Amino acid sequence: MTDVKVSVTFRHTQPTDALKRYAEEKLSKIGKYFYRPLEAHVVLSVDSRDRQLAEVTLQARGMTIHGREQTEDLYSAIDLVMDKVEQQIRKYKTKTRLKRRRVKT
Repeated sequence: MTDVKVSVTFRHTQPTDALKRYAEEKLSKIGKYFYRPLEAHVVLSVDSRDRQLAEVTLQARGMTIHGREQTEDLYSAIDLVMDKVEQQIRKYKTKTRLKRRRVKT
């Protein structure tokens, strides 16, 4: 498990510690997939009452993963975008594992 360096940016809304901590908490769980340090950038924005966006860009050793989700609530948008990012990471990990397996045989 590795450490994840998280930066959170708020657009068109007042920054709150609760949202920032929630996003950092969710992103720290991604570190279990990697052995090298990660950098994550989270953008939380409010366009209207019905449209609140959460974007995550994750950078690790030659790989960039991007996820974006919009809902009526920022907390649920963070949850949904983290599910997307985690799915992309699992897909990437299985691809590299299969590639290594093919090379060895």
